[in-house]
Amino acid sequence: MVVRMRHTKSHRNMRRSHHGLEASAVSKCAHCGAQKQPHAVCLNCGYYGERQVIDVLAKLDKKERKKKEKELQQAAEK
Repeated sequence: MVVRMRHTKSHRNMRRSHHGLEASAVSKCAHCGAQKQPHAVCLNCGYYGERQVIDVLAKLDKKERKKKEKELQQAAEK
């Protein structure tokens, strides 16, 4: 079947104007100040709001744990 009317570039582009990508929402963690998605646990410190949900340090080895503890102490001082 052959298309009866030609669709111009203008009409095609106007139809596709809603197809653009939007940037994801980002909020600041109340505990450590790192960027995180809203209504989600902070992957940096493991807090959701004012309570700790995930123990982030438990999954790290000894060297990484010391480094992470130092980072969290510096963030708490600020």
